[in-house]
Amino acid sequence: MSILDKISKPNDIKELHKREYDDLAREIRGFLVDKISEKGGHLASNLGSVELTMALHLCMDFPKDKLIFDVGHQAYTHKILTGRKDEFEHLREFGGLSGFPKTNESDTDSFNTGHSSTSISAAMGYAVARDMRGGSEKVACVIGDGSLTGGMAYEAINCLSQHRTGCVIILNDNEMSIDKNVGGLSKYLNSIRIGTAYNELKEGVENSLLSTKMGTKVAKTIKHSKDTLKQFLVPGMFFEELGITYVGPIDGHNVDALVSTIKSAFKLNKPIIIHVKTKKGKGYALAEKHPDYFHGVAPFDKETGKLKTKKETSTYTDMFGRHMVELGAKYDNIVTISAAMSIGTGLNRFSEAYPDRFFDVGIAEQHAVTFAAGMAAAGLIPVVAIYSSFLQRAYDQILHDVCLQNLHVVFCIDRTGLVGQDGETHQGIYDVSYLSHLPNMTVLAPKNRVELIRMMDYAVELDGPVAIKYPRGSASKELIDVDTPIKYGKSEVIYKGSDIAIYSCGHMMEEALKLYNMLLNDGKKPTLINTRFINVIDQELLVDITKNHSTIVTLEENVSVGGFGQMLMASLNNITDVNMGNITHIDGSIKTGKVEQGSINELRNMLGIDAKSVYDKLVEI
Repeated sequence: MSILDKISKPNDIKELHKREYDDLAREIRGFLVDKISEKGGHLASNLGSVELTMALHLCMDFPKDKLIFDVGHQAYTHKILTGRKDEFEHLREFGGLSGFPKTNESDTDSFNTGHSSTSISAAMGYAVARDMRGGSEKVACVIGDGSLTGGMAYEAINCLSQHRTGCVIILNDNEMSIDKNVGGLSKYLNSIRIGTAYNELKEGVENSLLSTKMGTKVAKTIKHSKDTLKQFLVPGMFFEELGITYVGPIDGHNVDALVSTIKSAFKLNKPIIIHVKTKKGKGYALAEKHPDYFHGVAPFDKETGKLKTKKETSTYTDMFGRHMVELGAKYDNIVTISAAMSIGTGLNRFSEAYPDRFFDVGIAEQHAVTFAAGMAAAGLIPVVAIYSSFLQRAYDQILHDVCLQNLHVVFCIDRTGLVGQDGETHQGIYDVSYLSHLPNMTVLAPKNRVELIRMMDYAVELDGPVAIKYPRGSASKELIDVDTPIKYGKSEVIYKGSDIAIYSCGHMMEEALKLYNMLLNDGKKPTLINTRFINVIDQELLVDITKNHSTIVTLEENVSVGGFGQMLMASLNNITDVNMGNITHIDGSIKTGKVEQGSINELRNMLGIDAKSVYDKLVEI
C-alpha cells in the first residue's frame, strides 16, 4: 500500500509518521505528473508547493480552519489531501474536478479563487469575522511573489496592519532571489523572533522601560538603534514597519521546518508573513528547467515533455503577436503593455524586436490601463494586450482615465468568450457588457484571422479608445475570400438572402456558417451578417433587414444582459415604422451568469448557442 493511498479524507495526513513525509511528497509529485500529462492543467506551480501544502495540512484542521490559495492553480495537493484524489480522472472536464478551489466542490475549500492578489483580503475578512463572533479557527493564505505585484495585496496588508487580527500569510516565493549573506542572518534573527518567549520578553522590557521618564528615553534610543540595524539585516523590514511580523526566508521543501514555523506563527495570534522559498516544477526535471512552459500545459508525453497533440501555430494570439512586430516597424510611436503575460498574449515577439517600446507592468491591470492613458495623452499609441477576464479588473481605469478623456488606447483583448477548461473565473463572457456602454469606446470582433489583421491596422489609425476582442485557440480560416474594407459602424453582409437574418459576432461565425448551411439544406436562403462593430449598430443595414426578414438570429459568446443581441433589439425598437410584433428574435447568447469548465463545443451545446441548438429553435417556430 502506497503512502498516498492512506489519504482518503481531510486530516488523514496527521496519522502519518514523520519518516513518511518525504515519500508522500514524492508520490504526490508522481501522481500530479501522471494525471496532468493525461488531462492537462497547471503543473509547475503545483509541483513547487507540495511540501508547503502538506505542512499547512499538518498544522490546520479541516474544514474548521480556513486556507485560501491566491489565484488557486496551486491547490491540487490540497485537493488530494482532502480526499479528491480519485476525481483527478476528470480534472478540468465538463462536470468534473475544477482546476481551482471551489466551495461547492468541498467544504475544505473556503473561498473561490481564480484571479491574483485577492487572498490576503479574503483571509483578513475571515479573520475579522472570526474575532467578531468569538471563533477559534486558524486562518491562513498562500500568495505567490508574482501576485504581490498586484496593488490589491498591498491594500490588504495596509489594512491588516491596522486591525492586527491573527492571520498567517505564506509568501510562496519561487522566483525572487535573496542575498545569501543577508539570508543567513535573517534566518537566525527570525528563528528567535518567531518564538513566543522572545515576543513576551520584548513586550516586558518595553513596558518596564516606558514606565519611567528616563526609561522612555532609553527605550527610544534602543528602538532607534534596533530599527537602524534591522534596516540592514532584516529583509522583511517593509512588512515590519507596517506592524506585520516577517519570518524567513525558509526552505519551502523542508516539511519539519515549515511545520515548526507555521505552528509557532499560529500561536502568536497576530498578522505574520512567512517567506517560503520554493522551486517551481520541483521533482520533474523538465518542469524545473522550463517552469513557464509547464505552468499551464495541455496533455503531454512524460518522457519528452512534448504535447500529445500538435500545438496550434496559427492562433489568434500568434497572428496578433506577429502583426504587432510589423506595426512596430511602421509606427515608431507604438508601444505595447502587458500585465505579466507577454508570452500568453503574444507580445514576446514585440518585446524582442523593440525592447525599449515594450512594458511588462506585472500583475497590475489597473496600472497598465492608466499607464497607457498617460502615454496616449503624451502622443504615443499604446497597445494594451490583456485577457478578457483580467481586463475587467481595470474597469474604472478604462472608463475614467481612457474613455472620458477620449484617449487613443488600443485594447487587444485575448481569451474573449468561452475559454474552456479554466472555468468560471476565466471565461471572457462579460466584455461586451462592460465595454459597450462606455463613452467614446469602439468594440470590434474579427470573424477570422485576416480580419484580425485588418482590425489592428484600423484600430491604430482610429482616433479614440478602441477594443479588439478575439478568442483563445485556432484562428479561423473561414471566409478569407470575403474581405470587405472596414468602415466605421458598418457590418459586413457575407450572404444576402431573405426571411431569416443571422448576425454573427466575431468567432461565432463558426456556428453561424454551420447554421447557414443547415438552413440552406432546408431550402431557405438566409442572410448572413458579420457584425464587426459590436457596440455601434449598423442602422442602415438594420432598416434594410426589416423590410424582408421576419426572424433575426444573433450569435455571441457573451451574457445576454448588455450583449449584442440586446443592443440590436433595443436599436430596432427605436426605428419608426417597424412593427416589432412581426419580428422574431432568436437570442443566441449566454443566459446564465457563470459558466463552468468544459470543452468549447460542450459549453456551447450546454448553453444552447451552438448551430444545432439554434437550428432547433428555428424549427420550433
